[in-house]
Amino acid sequence: MTDARLIDSASRMDRALGLPDDAFAQKRPHRGLITKSEVRAVSLYKLGLRRNSVVWDVGAGSGSVALEAAVIAANGAVYAIERDSECLAMLRLNMERLGAANVVLIDGEAPAALGDLPAPDCVFIGGGGVKLPAILECAASRLKADGHIVVNLASIERAAQTHGMLNALGFDAELTMISASRGKPLPDGTMRLAALNPVFIVAATRASPNCYTEH
Repeated sequence: MTDARLIDSASRMDRALGLPDDAFAQKRPHRGLITKSEVRAVSLYKLGLRRNSVVWDVGAGSGSVALEAAVIAANGAVYAIERDSECLAMLRLNMERLGAANVVLIDGEAPAALGDLPAPDCVFIGGGGVKLPAILECAASRLKADGHIVVNLASIERAAQTHGMLNALGFDAELTMISASRGKPLPDGTMRLAALNPVFIVAATRASPNCYTEH
C-alpha cells in the first residue's frame, strides 16, 4: 500500500545537514537501530546526491537517511520504503518533527513496493534481509544510467555477497568498513573511547564501457 501524501513542512527544510542520532525518534525497545551519524555521512556522500535527485531509501526505518537526503535533494523526491508498523510510526513522527516536504512515505515491502515508483538516481538499502538479491535486481533494472546504489550491512559475509552481486549485475562496486569510536567521559574527568559496531558499506555505480580500441 502506498501513502503518497507529502507532509507539508517546507518551512523546516532549511535545517542544517548532519543531525545527531538523538534527533530521531527510534524504534523501542531496540533503541539505537539507526544508521549512526558517522555511517550516515559516508553513505550520503557515496549516494552522489544532487538537488534534483530521485532517491529510494529501502528499509527506511526511523528515516535518518531519507530525511538527511531530502535536505540535499531539495528539488527532487525521496521515497522512504518501510514495512514494519513500529518503524512506520517512528518515521511519520520524524517526518512531522524534522520536515519532509519532499519525502514520500511508502508503506510496503520491497521489492514489490518499488514497482510503481519513479526511476531513481540514487538507491540506499539498509540491509534487505533474504530479499536483498531481488531488491538489488530491481534497483539495477530501474536505476538511471549515472545512478548510485549504496548498501549498509552488518556482516562481512553479506557485504562480500552484495559486492559480488552488484559486480555480476554490471556495476563497479567498492567495499568500505566504517569503524568509529565515540568519546565517553570518565569520573576522573578524563575520557575513554567507546567503539560503535562496524558497518560495511557497499557502493556501486554502473560500469562504464571500455572505450579503448586497438588499431
